[in-house]
Amino acid sequence: MAVKIEFITKRPDDFSGALILGNPSSEAIPSWVPNPIREKLGKSKAADKITTPKGNSLTIFVSDETPEKSWLQLGADAAKAISDKTEAIVDTDANLESSRNIILGLLLGTYEFAQYKRAKNLTQKIMFVTQFSSKELKFAELQIKAAAVAKAKDLVNTPANHMYPELLATEAKNWAGKLGLKVEVWDTKRLAKERCGGILAVGQGSIREPRLVKISYRPSGATGKLALVGKGITFDTGGLSLKPAESMVGMKYDMTGAATVLAAISAIAELKLKVNVTAYMCLAENMPGPNSTRPNDVITARNGKTIEVLNTDAEGRLVLADGLVLASEEQPDLIVDVATLTGAATIALGNRYTGAMGSDEAIMQILDASAENEELVWGMPMPRELRELLDSEIADIANVKIGNRAGGMLIGAIFLKEFVGISKKTGEQIPWVHLDIAGTANNSGAAFGVTGKGATGVMIRTLISLAARISTNNR
Repeated sequence: MAVKIEFITKRPDDFSGALILGNPSSEAIPSWVPNPIREKLGKSKAADKITTPKGNSLTIFVSDETPEKSWLQLGADAAKAISDKTEAIVDTDANLESSRNIILGLLLGTYEFAQYKRAKNLTQKIMFVTQFSSKELKFAELQIKAAAVAKAKDLVNTPANHMYPELLATEAKNWAGKLGLKVEVWDTKRLAKERCGGILAVGQGSIREPRLVKISYRPSGATGKLALVGKGITFDTGGLSLKPAESMVGMKYDMTGAATVLAAISAIAELKLKVNVTAYMCLAENMPGPNSTRPNDVITARNGKTIEVLNTDAEGRLVLADGLVLASEEQPDLIVDVATLTGAATIALGNRYTGAMGSDEAIMQILDASAENEELVWGMPMPRELRELLDSEIADIANVKIGNRAGGMLIGAIFLKEFVGISKKTGEQIPWVHLDIAGTANNSGAAFGVTGKGATGVMIRTLISLAARISTNNR
């Protein structure tokens, strides 16, 4: 259902179908709410007890008191309350910033993936009662952010037979290309020429050839440089180290990192942020086949390091290795990689916290940006002693430690660190953060906050805010 939001300044006269969100106490109910509704709410002490009408229209009052829920979540709650209505009015006395968050929650909360359903082509009209203008609310900015999240969700929710590396690369070229961004797509010949042995090794078992997509945004006057690297395994069977059947369900989500960096750089460009950004989408389909990489095979990454592949189901780190080397070669101020990398991340942090590993200062930047967007991130350590678990007798490094189940998320990050380059300015490793979204990329449970079932679009808004902060700091 398409959603159209209009801003009005006058409250409607008919409050007959009202619902109040925010679970306010009777004393906290706005003074302008009619007495019949105030009495109902006062008796029930709960917002969800007020009866909603059977028709197509609904009026929602968002309480000024939000003791348990954020304004963003209240907006999403409002979206759920009106999901079956063609018309709705959202009314609030909230201040400017709170109103912005309610609107963003509405936009994010109305997302639905209906590409393969015979859905009715309906438009939902939402009238938002506010004292502020569309310009004051920066509504266009909110639309850009919400649209980027929705587009990424569409890509991730799409089945793998409709979203393999070549098609995902085409989607990226169309989306970013329309915004005037420079887009390069590397096929297998170019990948071989560029010595991207990790991406090639993962993709060689599939009839769907791998790709690398490089997207560049270079606004005039920008000085800061941000690199984004995304894991894009369009389907992960585990390769010859085959996953159990039940573990393959949901593996279409293994390209979420690539969709995330694509959405982020596209929104950054639309918002015209003054920061140079390069995004690398490392795309492959990990399949068993006559040409698949075998356990004990040795491959060579772009930086010349040799990798003994002991488990072909630890493939995400192999494609990211090439992406991180490429990103390092451009000498950015910060590299952020995003990946559904390890099941261990879910075991350690559950399905609502993203794990962040890397440079301490860079992690703090991510934590600040994520807090601004109410996205949950937890900083994790990278103990030096774990590096020896990746020692190989015949190569520079192994991709896993067979038989070791401890610290899997941390070991994945420690592997990736080997492929982050040295800054020519400082002589030290380029600031870098690895975001493991294995637990947060997909929600298979009940909806919460602005997150429904399926792809979550996690970290996109955080990356946009990170770029905005870099843009501001370099003015």
